[in-house]
Amino acid sequence: MNFARWLWRKTTGGDDEVYITERFGVRSLHIGSDTIQSSMRLLRPNDLELAYTRSMMAFLLFNESPRQILMIGLGGGSLAKFIYHRMPEARLEVIEVNPRVLAIARSSFFVPPDDERFTVRLGDGADWVARPGPAADAIVVDGYDGASQVAELSTPLFYQACRARLAAGGMLVVNLWGNDRRFDEFLRRIESAFPAATLCLPAEKPGNVIVFGFRDSPGSAQWEPLSQKAGDLETRYGLEFGRFVRGLNRMNRSSKECLFMGPATVEGRENA
Repeated sequence: MNFARWLWRKTTGGDDEVYITERFGVRSLHIGSDTIQSSMRLLRPNDLELAYTRSMMAFLLFNESPRQILMIGLGGGSLAKFIYHRMPEARLEVIEVNPRVLAIARSSFFVPPDDERFTVRLGDGADWVARPGPAADAIVVDGYDGASQVAELSTPLFYQACRARLAAGGMLVVNLWGNDRRFDEFLRRIESAFPAATLCLPAEKPGNVIVFGFRDSPGSAQWEPLSQKAGDLETRYGLEFGRFVRGLNRMNRSSKECLFMGPATVEGRENA
């Protein structure tokens, strides 16, 4: 039997709330449904397999050298591993509410053990953000159960707490489902909590939309220097930053010269 073509499902304990599938050399994590929460190519376990995870890294276009990153939701650890292995100058703290998710991330998705610059804590992400703690240069939120966005991670108070935990120049990065019936509501909440600026980026495949909230005004974003930075980041990280720039152009208010970085409204955006 060709292992790379073997499709299998493995439960992680008492029920099917958390389970793994594997197909064509890609291992995936599921939480509460057949929706893929995280994927890892076995031959390249530290790469970002899913388009939406790669798109979340587009925050580097505006915050190139974050030193302190707070991540809410570990899943299979794709983003955590990428940041850990590719950004050695950054310290990463991850909050995961489900102990079984953490166990399987470490046993089956090669998430490294804690060390001086990487820590995974079991806890409620909304509660953790609201506590006093070190200011973060980026807060990365990917909080879904089997059916929808976790309610506690999409409230106005949560987004306001995220802004309060950010350092000067810091950014919030949120993964949303564009076809969620409450997408516009969630986006308005982020815009309200981040009045300096917000941006939306559609992932490569229809569905996911990444929202970026800026604690402070990022100033102007001229297309030419932004495209030049995208080329530099693409060389450094192997991600499609040029596509990210084109996606920002498509989904946000802009002119031929620049991307408008001021306050935005849902009505002012084009559909992804």
